[in-house]
Amino acid sequence: MIDSNLLKNMVSIYGPSSREERIRNLIIKEIEEYVDEIKIDQLGNLIAHKAGCGDKLMISANMDQLGFIVIDIDEKGFIRFTNIGKCEPIHLIGQRVQFENGIKGVIFYEENSTENKITFEKLYIDIGSNKKEDTLSKVNIGDICILANEYIENEITIISPNLDDRLGCYILVEVIKNLNNTEYDLYFVFTTQGKVGARGAKTAAFSIEPDISLVIDVNRARDTPKQERSNVKLFNGVTIDIMNNSYITHSEIKNTLLDLVVKNNIKYQLEVSDDDITDAGSIHLSKYGVKTTVVSIPCRYVHTSSEIATKEDIIMCLKLINSFIGKL
Repeated sequence: MIDSNLLKNMVSIYGPSSREERIRNLIIKEIEEYVDEIKIDQLGNLIAHKAGCGDKLMISANMDQLGFIVIDIDEKGFIRFTNIGKCEPIHLIGQRVQFENGIKGVIFYEENSTENKITFEKLYIDIGSNKKEDTLSKVNIGDICILANEYIENEITIISPNLDDRLGCYILVEVIKNLNNTEYDLYFVFTTQGKVGARGAKTAAFSIEPDISLVIDVNRARDTPKQERSNVKLFNGVTIDIMNNSYITHSEIKNTLLDLVVKNNIKYQLEVSDDDITDAGSIHLSKYGVKTTVVSIPCRYVHTSSEIATKEDIIMCLKLINSFIGKL
């Protein structure tokens, strides 16, 4: 079963790259009684330690969400901005945004633009003011906003902004709460600034020095009309990544996961990608190297305000992570 209230809270809370305090505090409240130690490092990573005497296993997911930062405000009060995290400008037209102080607005484009030539330079945020001074009383240069949309859930799917990667954080929280005995020395890491180059993962791995790392993320499902060739589809189970633009999975960990999905009747799919970048790219190169694999949840429309994932795929991911931790 999916804890709908917890997941809704996690995807709804403000926390773009470098501003993860609110989501970090929510996670701390959920897990603090289930772990032996909680640390927050200099970059803001939340590191939860469950002590054991075996290999150090680092399981991570990034806390931050897609954001947009104010770079200018014109005389009529319209806000110019740029992105914090990868997204396509055309997907933002007409989308609502919310700033940390609660101010909301809508993204639109210059009237002399054509939709097939939309760039960030052509976009602006309208918060309903008519002069620069009015906007500046609510929003300033350097303020960051996020996509604001409702959380929708039915019997089989979840539709919401920020499933990337709050779904991964949700998986980690549930694993922590239901943790059984394990011989691993466990480090659950909720990383910062994943959307801008897996920066938090790099510093966290350097300080922990794990032997093994599992990264929990979402994976771009390419099962919609006329999509490019890919094996990843909704309803086909958890994804075990073989390679992406930033790393190649460690064969030993991959083979262990493949054994577990067969033994535990877990629906799964494999993926080779040439564009996605995850925390694994930073972690596997830390210090002397870390055996690393990414386990992910298929998701449609990544980095938009209406990402879609299925409950069944989420449950398959949970089942695989729990199986891996308890395999000894």
